[in-house]
Amino acid sequence: MADVTLDEIEQTTKAALVRHGAAGWVADCVADAVRKAESVGNKICGLYYLESYCKQLETGRVKGDVAPVVTRPRPGVVEVDAKFGFAQPAFAKGLPEALEAARDCGVASLAVGHAHTCTSLGYFTEQIARAGLIGLGLTNASPIVAPPGGKTRVIGTNPIAFSVPDGKGGIAMQFDQSTTTVALGKITMAKAAGEAIPEGWAVDADGQPTTDPEAALGGSLVSMGGYKGWGFGLMAELLAAGLTGGVVSRDVKPLKAPDGPPHDLGQYYLLMDPDASGAFFDRLAQVEAGVALDAERGARMPGQGKAPTDPVTLDDAVWQQVRALAGLT
Repeated sequence: MADVTLDEIEQTTKAALVRHGAAGWVADCVADAVRKAESVGNKICGLYYLESYCKQLETGRVKGDVAPVVTRPRPGVVEVDAKFGFAQPAFAKGLPEALEAARDCGVASLAVGHAHTCTSLGYFTEQIARAGLIGLGLTNASPIVAPPGGKTRVIGTNPIAFSVPDGKGGIAMQFDQSTTTVALGKITMAKAAGEAIPEGWAVDADGQPTTDPEAALGGSLVSMGGYKGWGFGLMAELLAAGLTGGVVSRDVKPLKAPDGPPHDLGQYYLLMDPDASGAFFDRLAQVEAGVALDAERGARMPGQGKAPTDPVTLDDAVWQQVRALAGLT
């Protein structure tokens, strides 16, 4: 195991991306997201993706040197064409305009279209909340979820993230979760480790519950809460694809495949001004007070108590691979 500082992770990630064809400013945006994911133990959205980023830069599946185009066709609508590049720089280009639109109108949407996978949606909604607005984000992914009772994959894990400002430049609450019982990455990591998965995570190709990760990858993941999670997954699908011009999940090819068509995904965000009602922070305080009554039993607002770690502990093989991608070994 290796203890690695967040600065080292960010700098080495940037070096790897630039070495494989990303522009410096683009690599900065992506490396910052990797740093953030690793700092809170979100390994699925951190260095886990770096090798595929580099391979896809080489094959052109993701464009590392494009300039996203930002437009504001209506007062409360901001659109970004990512030009088949990374989601992180596209969001960075569109966020200032979207913040201005939300403050002008009370609420605004930010639609990022034709983008690479964004990995952690919470990384983006947290930026909205730290700017003082409420952020809701949705995206879709490659098809891995069948309707409850079915076996034909229709949608992806289709995560939803929600971040709330505390009125002081911080985060009052945040959740970032797939609309399936678990994220797909947990299945693939279990397969790589030769481990079984808990029953209830997935079904096999015949629609039967399975604890075999390989059978799960050949079947479907299970929506959280059955029909309820399925409904949220469909909501994310329609907003992420329909309001950004991105493809539906059924047309998304495997996200980590080195070559093939661009991901062409959409990420859809709503930005809401908490000052619009004049009551938001008072009601937030009331809810927080209710949760605090059970604090000694571990009750907390989502996202609270998750402090960044620096340095972080990485598997030696993972860190060696990252350094190799950066040309440092």
